[in-house]
Amino acid sequence: MTILLLGSGGREHALAYKLIQSSKCSQLFVAPGNAGTASIATNISISPTDFEALKTFVIQEKIDMVVVGPEDPLVLGIYDFFKNDNAINHIPVIGPSKLGAQLEGSKEFAKEFLVKHNIPTAAYDSFTVATVEKGCAFLETLQPPYVLKADGLAAGKGVLILNDLEEAKTELRNMLVGAKFGTASEKVVIEEFLDGIELSCFVLTDGKNYKVLPTAKDYKRIGEGDTGLNTGGMGAVSPVPFADALLLEKIETRIIKPTVDGLQKDQIEYKGFIFIGLIIVKGEPIVIEYNVRMGDPETEVVMPRIQSDLVALFQAVANQKLDEVTLKIDPRSATTIMIVSGGYPEDYEKGFEISGLDNIEDSMVFHAGTSIENGKVVTNGGRVLAITSFGADFEEAKKKSYQNIDKLHFDKMYFRKDIGKDLK
Repeated sequence: MTILLLGSGGREHALAYKLIQSSKCSQLFVAPGNAGTASIATNISISPTDFEALKTFVIQEKIDMVVVGPEDPLVLGIYDFFKNDNAINHIPVIGPSKLGAQLEGSKEFAKEFLVKHNIPTAAYDSFTVATVEKGCAFLETLQPPYVLKADGLAAGKGVLILNDLEEAKTELRNMLVGAKFGTASEKVVIEEFLDGIELSCFVLTDGKNYKVLPTAKDYKRIGEGDTGLNTGGMGAVSPVPFADALLLEKIETRIIKPTVDGLQKDQIEYKGFIFIGLIIVKGEPIVIEYNVRMGDPETEVVMPRIQSDLVALFQAVANQKLDEVTLKIDPRSATTIMIVSGGYPEDYEKGFEISGLDNIEDSMVFHAGTSIENGKVVTNGGRVLAITSFGADFEEAKKKSYQNIDKLHFDKMYFRKDIGKDLK
């Protein structure tokens, strides 16, 4: 099969790494890709949201399957674009329909879905510029801290957690009246704060059947001890040590199954990944959010643990026969450490040469924000590289990742040294 993978981050490099292991994959294109995908596949300079250019390319290259990495093309309706065009509707797209993608594209849609299908989630209400003062009054009914979420996509930056009531009111006005997050915050969801430990759960579904992928826990804050600004993710571990059989059974029966059943009941076409962000409060799983694709950097820690043929899994998704295939998981633990550009998640410089990549041993290097200039691999993003290692437990895996990070260098590189510390 000739496969087209959309995206340019660490998630896409990890997916590409897994796709090319399949005997079913004869050629892999990545649009637009990065320096890492360039070493194992063929990069093409097409934006994942330029649907007309993608149509021309898939016809020209006789593409057999499209795998969507990031959320933007899904929320914009790439699944429907292919389905509704007779020239390309025979090509399966791995990802949900535009309606299904609203689980991530609209916080309000997701909350309404959760409540409708009796899936545990925090109490909430949503507000617009016309009801901003009602929103301020609603804040007064809650206990701090206060959780404000931009309804639309804000590149992982649209959530504020504030301890001061007046500051929360000011930020609500900034989001709704001042358009702090642009069109993403034309509507804001205010949510009850839940105190617990977070966990990422991943599901692959054909809209009827599903497979539960390995759990992971990622670390969003830039600073050690979970301090500082939120990022796209500074590291991840899989499996999550505290996710025992009892908790996993609760997650599947109370959250995963009702989610997939809810999609069917609501007649929402969904053939792809569901990322379920959970918080565990006193041993009980509660949904914080849905994403409609794999997380990043969780993909870099989950994909290496999948031993099954990923292309075969995707074919089963496309044909709604996921119940007929077996999912095999590597029993070992994995730990991923992100290396980022100095200044990230705020302003940072690009174009620094990365040295030491050829010296990595017993770890996988997934490129997140890299490009090739004059034959050299250089930084091209905030999150630059993800170093993933296996071990008998996450501590052993983490040690290997840090040992290999010591061999790498670029100007102003930074990484957290305490990934997984809260799990000891």
